[in-house]
Amino acid sequence: MAHRFSSPLTIIVPLLYLATFGQAGAQSGLAIVPNERSDTLTILSPELEVVRTIETCARPRGIHFNADRSAFFVGCADDDMIAIYDTETLDLIGRIRGVPAPETFDLHPDGRRLIVSNEEDAAASVYDVETGELLAEYLTGEEPEGVQVTSDGRLVFVASEAANLVHVIDLEADEVIADILVDTRPRRFALTPDEKELWVSAELAGIVNIIDVESLKLIGDIPFLPTGFRPEQVTPVDLIITDDGQRAYVALGRANHIAVVDVPQRKVIDYVLVGKRAWGLALTADESRLYVANGLSDDVTVIDTATLKPITSIPVGRVPYDVLIDDR
Repeated sequence: MAHRFSSPLTIIVPLLYLATFGQAGAQSGLAIVPNERSDTLTILSPELEVVRTIETCARPRGIHFNADRSAFFVGCADDDMIAIYDTETLDLIGRIRGVPAPETFDLHPDGRRLIVSNEEDAAASVYDVETGELLAEYLTGEEPEGVQVTSDGRLVFVASEAANLVHVIDLEADEVIADILVDTRPRRFALTPDEKELWVSAELAGIVNIIDVESLKLIGDIPFLPTGFRPEQVTPVDLIITDDGQRAYVALGRANHIAVVDVPQRKVIDYVLVGKRAWGLALTADESRLYVANGLSDDVTVIDTATLKPITSIPVGRVPYDVLIDDR
């Protein structure tokens, strides 16, 4: 069951910011990269150049827009808080404090509830993003990471890395209704557009498990093995399914590749070489470019999805974790 108590929201009103910073923030198509070892956010232009580096909190990890994309949230794992930035100006405008070791999160369709995985507390917590109030907390297995909310707002899936479980939270019933055993070290999720299938990466198994959302049962898996790599080197983490449900991209971690998957056939159709430890992924709104955060080469590779060829790799901060693209 949930436990409810309050948590403070600090609102920050910036007194001054440089005009050049405001101009950089106002530019559409910027990509925002949290670097968890340099405690920075790297801002990339649509021309694929670094236009700004922002000193931020300790160990920034998960990143997500608010409902209208006017602001974005950054999980500060070693500061036990979530930082809130204005998307237009890139100013820090608020903090939700007292959030234990936030890693990743998803925003409820109501735009108010942020569901957060608390890595060190073996829990998933729910916060009101307008007040900072902690609304609920649900116990999970050890080291929860990935969080996925269904579009109707009823179900939340949370991956527990150490327990090899996907927890299913029914927000209406206010309880965990299922614990689905998956393969070793589940990390992140992607729903098919019809939300009939939930794909979850199993990092140490080198596969993606597929869960039927209605029955909450495993119904398939997809293995990965790029040429020249041993199975233990293939460590999938992030994954994205395109809006038409035809293609998926899977970051293969230490295998230094992105897998391209035919979703209906559940078949790998190509591998694309990127940087070291391909980790976080983001697609532009038109899905013409795929951004890949490479955690051990400290760069972001940008791929042309029509040709499946890398356009460039851009040095960022130390250990980039994820990518968020402002395509308003």
